[in-house]
Amino acid sequence: MQAKMGTFVPKTGTNVPQKANVPDYRAAIDAALREELGQTHHAIKTAMRWTGASERTVKYWIAGERGPSGEHLIALVRHSEIVFHVVLILADRQGDADAE
Repeated sequence: MQAKMGTFVPKTGTNVPQKANVPDYRAAIDAALREELGQTHHAIKTAMRWTGASERTVKYWIAGERGPSGEHLIALVRHSEIVFHVVLILADRQGDADAE
């Protein structure tokens, strides 16, 4: 029997459960950015300069709707001591959860 072409993409690979609590991460980064920079337009511009992210992206971070990842997170950690400590705390919590 020949499979139809182009109508179905077979699901392959392994599902990896998401262990990190994403809402906690977003809320923690949101709180850290608000503590460090405030909620003004100047705060958004500062985070944009630090990371190279767009204005809309930074607004999402400060609103807690999304969290930075990859290069943006590294740039934030490099420029903000509060974000650095928050990331360490989140990593420590994740390590404790993995040990259980």
